Amino acid sequence: MKGDSEDSIESVRPSSLQVFANSSTLHGMSHIFAYGHMTFRRFLWTLSFMGSLGLLMFVCMDRVYYYFEFPHVTKLDEVAAPNLTFPAITFCNLNEFRFSKISKNDLYHVGELLALLNENYQIANPHLAEPEVLALLKEKANFATFKPKQFNMTDFYNRTGHDINEMLLQCTFRGEDCLPVNFTTVSYHGGQFSLLRFKSL
Repeated sequence: MKGDSEDSIESVRPSSLQVFANSSTLHGMSHIFAYGHMTFRRFLWTLSFMGSLGLLMFVCMDRVYYYFEFPHVTKLDEVAAPNLTFPAITFCNLNEFRFSKISKNDLYHVGELLALLNENYQIANPHLAEPEVLALLKEKANFATFKPKQFNMTDFYNRTGHDINEMLLQCTFRGEDCLPVNFTTVSYHGGQFSLLRFKSL
């Protein structure tokens, strides 16, 4: 008789899943895993819960797929202008200085800075220069009887930098030719770079 009573107690004791479901705050869990046999009410709760969970997973997967498609929106506004303003133009020449304008005095003072001479006032890497350039460089780098003069970096930039009159080969705007006089030169220099910027007046 004692064994029968223990078996009946074990049969009515709730499972660990039922205990967890009844203590869970997840909506519907306590109704799905309620004590007792399956009822129509529990079936509806189970159906609703699974449907909601499936819909949630579907929306999440749809957003993940949409994210990996990398969508983008491009908005373009087109405006017709009867008269265009002459644009600002910037010329930045990587060859900062004209070798033909560098004098012997310039070479003496900034030859090492320009990587043309080494610290001993000798031609650096002569094998890289063209024969004509090397011959002219040897003539300018002959400091045997040379007496250096005062050197001004601003004057050096202005004198050896590129000139708009030589750089501007052809310019046409609104059917008319634009000339060097239509540009204003603004120089930015310092250290080892120089920037020539031209803009319309």
